[in-house]
Amino acid sequence: VTYVGYSRSDGCFDIEANLVDQKDQPYPLASGVRLARADLHNLSVRITINEAMTITAVAASHDAQPYPGFCESITPNYEALVGLSLLDKFRNRLTERMGGAQGCTHINEMLAWLPSAAFQTLAGLRKETQSNTDEKPFQLDRCHALVSSGEAVKTYYPKWYRPHAHNALRASI
Repeated sequence: VTYVGYSRSDGCFDIEANLVDQKDQPYPLASGVRLARADLHNLSVRITINEAMTITAVAASHDAQPYPGFCESITPNYEALVGLSLLDKFRNRLTERMGGAQGCTHINEMLAWLPSAAFQTLAGLRKETQSNTDEKPFQLDRCHALVSSGEAVKTYYPKWYRPHAHNALRASI
């Protein structure tokens, strides 16, 4: 499984995921035997998001699948994800809309990790430190290493260090 993020000229971002599944020996299926090292699955999904990490477009494809003519018929249904935020209970909403027989298990698995890929794509386009502004750096309080009360923030972002912030963060979880 691979993820690649792209910045677009319209200010949006494309995040692409691809899953390739091959077996090391011939693999019998009801639809026929797949040869060793032939793609059993070769699935892709691309989401387009805006800077707020809201999905504006979705495209899914099956270049190889175990049941040709059937597996790929679900791909248009993924447009039901348009409008969802990757930052607001995305995995829960993905399961509500595309879980079980409503979607493809493997495409859903790739989509479940797209928020991480999207975050890393956007993070790479922003300055890590923003010393010339009063805006808190986006990465603070998004993981345990960069909690406002932690030693990393005290060391690398002293302006944003808050000794008691960790307790407030725990109380909100």
